[in-house]
Amino acid sequence: MSFTTTGLIQSPDESLEYFFVEGCHILETWNRAEDPNLSIVRARVTPGVTTRWHRLRGTIERYLILAGTGVMELHGIPPRPVGPGDLVYIPSDHGQRITNTGSSDLIFLALCTPRFRPEVYEDLEQSSDA
Repeated sequence: MSFTTTGLIQSPDESLEYFFVEGCHILETWNRAEDPNLSIVRARVTPGVTTRWHRLRGTIERYLILAGTGVMELHGIPPRPVGPGDLVYIPSDHGQRITNTGSSDLIFLALCTPRFRPEVYEDLEQSSDA
């Protein structure tokens, strides 16, 4: 089916949520080879968890916080509290991590351009760039 000519409405399959090495649970809502310019995932960080310092090579990322509270850390700027409605812009190749500081799950959409591919993920805790 070509979504570019007919459009598409879909609902994510919650049973496909998986744990990613970064330290959060991921539900891919949009990540298709035929739409290489964008991917969208729902990320879920459980209370008290801090994701690993990481960066996405050649990929810009945006977080739109939907629920919960946390602290966002980006290389080069002071940590900042985040909550529902906040948008975080993460330039490509930029170190980042997020901590859930609340008592419920921290949930956000992560929008990547171009679309996320596993080979662009780099764990900075295994290198000297953290």
